[in-house]
Amino acid sequence: MKLQLLSDLHLETETFDPVPAPGADLLVLAGDIDATWEGYARFAGWPVPVLVVAGNHEYDDRELRRVPDDLRALCARHGLQLLHRQATVVTSASGLRVRVLGATRWSDFDLFGAAQRPRAERAAAYFLRLMAATREGRPLDAAGVRAEGLACRAWLEGELQRPAGRDWDRTLVITHFAPSLRSADPRYGKQPGTASFCNADDDLLAQADLWLHGHLHCRHDYTVPRAGRLPSRVVCQARGLAGKGEDQGFDAGKLIELN
Repeated sequence: MKLQLLSDLHLETETFDPVPAPGADLLVLAGDIDATWEGYARFAGWPVPVLVVAGNHEYDDRELRRVPDDLRALCARHGLQLLHRQATVVTSASGLRVRVLGATRWSDFDLFGAAQRPRAERAAAYFLRLMAATREGRPLDAAGVRAEGLACRAWLEGELQRPAGRDWDRTLVITHFAPSLRSADPRYGKQPGTASFCNADDDLLAQADLWLHGHLHCRHDYTVPRAGRLPSRVVCQARGLAGKGEDQGFDAGKLIELN
């Protein structure tokens, strides 16, 4: 299966025209496509199936509990499929059946361990003020983000522990937040704010054949060894902000293969 991956397009402020990648079986939108949601209309009529995972900016100025249903309905009107702690199976033209697990996977702020969690949560306050989202009618704070992150983690862990059966051949995980410190933006390194972008899900990586994410405004493509099996692969294909030069090296037509 060949996948096209786009994330962090920020169409609410950025100028970018998405084009289908020749040869792709599937398009994955891994979050932060458009905080206004208007940009999702650009993917209507896409020639291959489109799977969507919401990023944090899809929640800007919104009630967190309402976003999944509202965004799912909008995506459906455009022929797209939103995955919010949901699984689906996609079959490639060659007949490969891929189980896809999709979740935003919010930060749980444990990237550097429980002892460093308070510092990470304090660093998150700046990003949360910019989001201006609410959770059950109250401003979304670090505790609320952590609760959502732990719910995502529990769901992913449960799904990945399901024994492989006759329903799928490979497992693909899509999250917006990164699953490992290895995905950190090299411009900023290991600082408390990094825990607002990466989670310590390294123990889950080996249970997926391919893990796609966004959120970091840089590109990553690395592997995780697995005993007796092909390595698991982690890919981030974020565009980022052109005004900051973050789009340098971005290849919107890059195909990611899952065999």
